[in-house]
Amino acid sequence: MKTRLLGGIAALVVAIIGTVLLVSYVQTADKRALAGTETETIYVVQQPIPAGTPAEKLAASLVKKEVPKAALADSAVTDLGELGSKVTAVALVPGEQLLTSRLVEENAYLGPSRIQVPAGLQEITLKLPIERVAGGKINAGDTVGIFLSLEDASTAGAGGQAGSSSSKTQLSFHKVLVTAAQFSNGAAAQTTSSASGSGTSQVSSTSSSKAQSDDTYLITIARNSADAERIVFATEFGKVYLSKEPAEATESGSSFVDSSRLFQ
Repeated sequence: MKTRLLGGIAALVVAIIGTVLLVSYVQTADKRALAGTETETIYVVQQPIPAGTPAEKLAASLVKKEVPKAALADSAVTDLGELGSKVTAVALVPGEQLLTSRLVEENAYLGPSRIQVPAGLQEITLKLPIERVAGGKINAGDTVGIFLSLEDASTAGAGGQAGSSSSKTQLSFHKVLVTAAQFSNGAAAQTTSSASGSGTSQVSSTSSSKAQSDDTYLITIARNSADAERIVFATEFGKVYLSKEPAEATESGSSFVDSSRLFQ
């Protein structure tokens, strides 16, 4: 009986020693693998980080790790202090390297000013002056009417005389989804209630955004391929206007206008 007890204790001691040695071996495996390899210490995401998280709050969700320079991603972060007031532009998942390319300045973070593009559609961005964006009162999630205005110059006639020129404007697309609205400098354009209490809304921005922006807007819309082609063509060779067209707006009655129909 005593022999069995001693044998059991000895086996337990051997098992404990073996476990300690195994854990120690595993813990030093990374160091052995990197022996003789040029490495750099970077930050790796340890816990999920939501989009819009300020740089100053990232440390708790990160861990420092030595990575071979050959496996180092471009723009990997080595010093959190260099991130300043930036925020994460997208959600970060555990295991990925922290990259400066996945952070943006706080005033450029779209956040709620960005809408998911519906399946099957693609996004195009139009740079338009304020008077062609309903006075800047268009935001992500709105639906708009798109007017295409184009000057169509005909070719010269058979006698060598120049042909006539016919300019046309048409409300070509109804209730087009706006997926993002930005100022020309990339800062998100967001609306606030009017101070007059009239119930209307207007684009607002921080003073820093206004200092870097002009009166043009980057309006991103979702549309199918054929419609996107027509809109891009009109942008290149004519003009595009956006109206704010809510779901209850009437679509019937529109056609096109040229010089012959303007006063009918």
